[in-house]
Amino acid sequence: MTGSGRVQGRGPGGLVDPANIPAGRGVYGITVAAELTATPVQTLRLFERRGLVDPARTTGGSRLYSRDDLARVVHINELLESGMNLAGAAAVLVLEAEVSSLKERGPQPRDAREERP
Repeated sequence: MTGSGRVQGRGPGGLVDPANIPAGRGVYGITVAAELTATPVQTLRLFERRGLVDPARTTGGSRLYSRDDLARVVHINELLESGMNLAGAAAVLVLEAEVSSLKERGPQPRDAREERP
């Protein structure tokens, strides 16, 4: 991406190669996101109201979903299909984020109180 926010790496016909768009950049409108994830538009809106996804917004207020958002929606749908309700899926997402954060931090030194003589 350039300093102007434009994506580099145009393919045939001058189109941007989707592989060059950052995974976190919102580019898909809600209708396209619904089609790509096989999720009804109203369900995507529900997921947002419940705080499960947070798509970017245009200046006019339209939702823009990123590849990361789409992957999260697919994961939420998998959790729901496994028998969880929305609250359970939300709890799993929070725990997964915590585990990911802990893995990124790596091993931490033990607190002196935990050490035994």
